[in-house]
Amino acid sequence: MNYRANQRFKLNFPDLALPPDYLIYESFQLHYQKYYFGGLDTASWVKSLLYKHLQINEVKILDWGCGPGRIIRHLPDLMGSHNQFYGTDVNANSIDWCTNYLPKIKFNNNNIAAKLPYANDFFDVIYGISIFTHLSEQSHFEWFNELNRILKPGGIMLFTTQGNNFQSKLTSKELQQFRLNQIVVRGNVREGHRVYSAFHPVGFIQNLFKEYILLEHITISSVDQAYLPQDVWIIRKRTP
Repeated sequence: MNYRANQRFKLNFPDLALPPDYLIYESFQLHYQKYYFGGLDTASWVKSLLYKHLQINEVKILDWGCGPGRIIRHLPDLMGSHNQFYGTDVNANSIDWCTNYLPKIKFNNNNIAAKLPYANDFFDVIYGISIFTHLSEQSHFEWFNELNRILKPGGIMLFTTQGNNFQSKLTSKELQQFRLNQIVVRGNVREGHRVYSAFHPVGFIQNLFKEYILLEHITISSVDQAYLPQDVWIIRKRTP
């Protein structure tokens, strides 16, 4: 479908490192322009949101669910090399590619279990773009506990979730559940797969993050059912 556009992109940017097609497709869309420049736009957006709330100049930042580096590859240039950048993902092939082609970032291959190799209170910033959207209800709490462990007191997390805009996708039974502030999960494939989908009412997320300080909850009204913006949550870990 995007073959010609992708060929033009490769001609225009012959020296740009791109992941194999199957990795781009699995993480986003098989569209080189959207992978690279869309990733740059998203990275710039993440930076702008974080910089409103960061209280220090040098940070350790983790992309939780980095895939083939669509966002994190841009942050060293956008935020400066005085910061430290990390990425972790369940897909070993994505991590192998990132490790070989994105040397400014340290990568880790995690599995679906909520366990990461970082020390307690290690990161200043953790973000996950559409990662909770692919987890079971139990995994939401297990993963949040693990992320809480590795985030410093005073540190910031940024996540996106499938909130109220996605009610149009729900069945009547699912909608009832959603309106009771219960998470809705469609899990007919393995957890973590791109089509394993979770939908998040506000009350569920507020309960998940209840021990944190809510800095921002951003909702964008949908004007086109073909594009449903996710909710954005920015929270701060309390200091003792």
